[in-house]
Amino acid sequence: MPVRIRLMRFGRKKRPFYRVVAADSRSPRDGKFLDILGYYDPLKQPFEFKVNEEKVKAWLEKGAETTETVRALLKRIGIKVDQKG
Repeated sequence: MPVRIRLMRFGRKKRPFYRVVAADSRSPRDGKFLDILGYYDPLKQPFEFKVNEEKVKAWLEKGAETTETVRALLKRIGIKVDQKG
């Protein structure tokens, strides 16, 4: 089961709010997930991005991959993500 760390969208129309989750890559964007790792609010100035670093590192050690967006956000707060391939 390939696991991805990705964003799950919440909020109403034109007011997005995201949870950072670990989910099976085959499940839909807002579908079933394995673990909630944090959240991202792009509308606040500056944007608000909070994650549980220990959980993120644990999932990465287990072989989870990140989406490009999550990888960029993690990089901005200082968490280094090495992607294979």
